[in-house]
Amino acid sequence: MRMHLAPLLAAVIALSPLDGVAGEKQIADVKELAGSWRGWVTREQGQERATMFVSVDGSYRALTTDGATTEGKFYLQDGTLRYRSSRTTGRVSLSEDQGRTTLTVMPADPTYHTGRAEYERIE
Repeated sequence: MRMHLAPLLAAVIALSPLDGVAGEKQIADVKELAGSWRGWVTREQGQERATMFVSVDGSYRALTTDGATTEGKFYLQDGTLRYRSSRTTGRVSLSEDQGRTTLTVMPADPTYHTGRAEYERIE
């Protein structure tokens, strides 16, 4: 009997909605991103702490702890949140989980020696 319960339990868990799983948030205007964000960026040397300041027009400036600066702009294209920076372009996702808002930046061309960045809203 126990051998039959394990597959049943696994199926129930797999098919159950998960509470606390981050959900992607859609935005209607880039001004919703305005404020301060803190997180991690991927650079040639690896992961590094960064702070990003976003203006109501979607323009931003990100600063790493070692002094590297990136400037760019967030924009909506056919309902998809995207960015263009002084170094790369790519897509952006915004998610909310347990009261925290996370902004994830994914470059279209990771061969530039940069990678994904993830920020959490601080203001």
